[in-house]
Amino acid sequence: MIDMLTSDSSEDDWVSCAQAGDRKAFSELVRSHQKSVYRYLLRMLGSHDDAMELTQEAFIKAWQALPLWRPEAQFRTWLFRIANNTALDVLRHRKLIEFVPLEDSFDAPGSEPDPEHQAQVTQEVRQLDASLKKLMPEHRQILLLREVEEMSYEEIGSVLSLNEGTVKSRLARARAALLEIRVRSRS
Repeated sequence: MIDMLTSDSSEDDWVSCAQAGDRKAFSELVRSHQKSVYRYLLRMLGSHDDAMELTQEAFIKAWQALPLWRPEAQFRTWLFRIANNTALDVLRHRKLIEFVPLEDSFDAPGSEPDPEHQAQVTQEVRQLDASLKKLMPEHRQILLLREVEEMSYEEIGSVLSLNEGTVKSRLARARAALLEIRVRSRS
């Protein structure tokens, strides 16, 4: 089946082939989404090993559930819902939430070789990371999906099983809470 697909094929084509049991098509889907799923899980769990393990687990769950999947949402959104639920299960079990510092996966602007500027950027990232750690899990989660993964309100709603209005209000509260934490830390 995969022989019919080319690099110009849409993700829907890859998904259709994978749903029919084509492992190579599913491997292509894994290849195109594994970095973003891993990055999200890394920030949710705070451990490279846990993020790697849960990324694999999320894709295994997706492969197992794929024959029953209906394209009511984008594949990416459905995959993030699986990854999010997998992470929440682990966090509930641990009763602990910790995030990896942003500088571990942050791509600082490299065009400016000025060491003073680089130090300032690093300090700002550390301060933002410290502020994120103080947020409630629901706030961190929604901020990561919107600001880091750049998901639309509709996609976030699908991942978190929320309506669009709830996503917007929760995101507004998360931003306000982050701003309050940042202001308090400067005082």
